[in-house]
Amino acid sequence: MSKKNQHVTPHQDGWQVKGAGNQKATVVTNNQQQAIEIARQIAQNQKSEVVIHRPNGQIRDKDSYGNDPVPPKDKKH
Repeated sequence: MSKKNQHVTPHQDGWQVKGAGNQKATVVTNNQQQAIEIARQIAQNQKSEVVIHRPNGQIRDKDSYGNDPVPPKDKKH
């Protein structure tokens, strides 16, 4: 399985989880929190990263579940 970062982005029907470079959404949900939870599960399985976007498309946050070469400085999780 490839280690694609999972992006949580706005979708016409709510929010979507989409692997980096994919044309189609992995899943579409009604709200952003559901999409984040699904993206987090996928990223943990793939040891990749979750990139959470704002409604305007800007990146809001990132969470890494892979082997980081540099230990994280934030302690939010």
